[in-house]
Amino acid sequence: MAEPVRVGVVGLGTVGSGVVRLLMESAEHITRHAGRPIVVERAVCRDVGRDRGLQLAADRVSTDIHDVSRDPSISVAALLVGGLEPARSMMIDLLEHGKDVVTANKALLAEHGPELFEIARRHGRSIAFEAAVAGGIPIVAAIGECLAANRIESIRGILNGTSNFILSTMEQEGADYAEVLALAQAKGYAEADPSMDVDGTDATQKLAILSHLAFGTWVPWSEIPRTGIEGIDSDLMAFAADLGYRIRLVAVASRSNGRLAMRVAPALTRIGTPLAETRGAFNAVSIVGDAVGPMFFHGLGAGQMPTASAVVADIIDTVVGRAGITFRTTGVLDTDGLSGRIGEAELNERHFLRILASDRPGVLSRITGILGEHGISIASVIQRDPSGACGAAVPLVIMTHACGSSAIRKAVTHIDASDVVSGPTTCLGVIDD
Repeated sequence: MAEPVRVGVVGLGTVGSGVVRLLMESAEHITRHAGRPIVVERAVCRDVGRDRGLQLAADRVSTDIHDVSRDPSISVAALLVGGLEPARSMMIDLLEHGKDVVTANKALLAEHGPELFEIARRHGRSIAFEAAVAGGIPIVAAIGECLAANRIESIRGILNGTSNFILSTMEQEGADYAEVLALAQAKGYAEADPSMDVDGTDATQKLAILSHLAFGTWVPWSEIPRTGIEGIDSDLMAFAADLGYRIRLVAVASRSNGRLAMRVAPALTRIGTPLAETRGAFNAVSIVGDAVGPMFFHGLGAGQMPTASAVVADIIDTVVGRAGITFRTTGVLDTDGLSGRIGEAELNERHFLRILASDRPGVLSRITGILGEHGISIASVIQRDPSGACGAAVPLVIMTHACGSSAIRKAVTHIDASDVVSGPTTCLGVIDD
């Protein structure tokens, strides 16, 4: 049998422990796919005394990254720590000492991807990161390899399982956001501080990575417009259902007149379509390629073993040489492709507006007049009795025909600045397919 490949695992948290367990418990199966045994030579973690239920000898676990980076017998390192630092310094150290790196750290790649890719190429190493986006769904390989013959036209995705669990549970139970967030935390779907999940940060970082691969354009994730789910309430859910839609947090990247339009925000998704039917902690990604047409990917986007599965698959790809070959062109910028800043691009779509209008004559005509001034035509209007939770305000729901995102933003600003509303307008994009 061929000589084993020795791997270092940096980080023994939930995912790191899962990777070690999978490499050990499925060793025979993994050997068949890799063509040689893969063994965990060393592991690095903050607390070496913690019992993780792993069959790792005590002398193989330490707190020093140099025990992996300086060990010449280790050729592949799985970097499974979160955050930006010390993760960035650790990855550079590993690359500079000749290790190919597999990582699940989306925040690191979204912030420092081009820099780290350049360092890896300079040292003749590779970075594999399937687990950084959508957990066990092989979306990175799909875009970077399987769809390489296609010019990607658009990406739409539910990229955060926590927010999707919250929204789909609110919908099913008729419960409010705060109540379901507490349930998600109790079940372990949401952290004690869930802000990166519910404010759209996590999904935006993943969208930045996917767009880098799909469009050859690097957009700092902090520049991508994002809106979280904190403002979604049960009344909005009910209005959406009445119209035949469900609300999901959707990440969108789309070519538009030679520019790239991007957004992460709650959106209405038509009942019966794949995004609308994605429930619980599942993720989903819809891609449209110019040759292959629409494709859809669905699966668990987080969790110990789904993410560990993606990490181990990347380790196998690295061992057999596939990762090194594909990494040569991974994330290479397309200097002749999309241009301009994302703020200049337009998403042309229908919109859902909930306006808390004053209960007096002439208000509806005033609002529709403002929309008309901005070139926005109306598809339907729903006006409910003002005796509900909104008090004296009348919840007015308007569905528009397709219009540009800048036009609807200006119209909403105009409406909210008028004296005919008693609260901020909720504006959600509408996805019909």
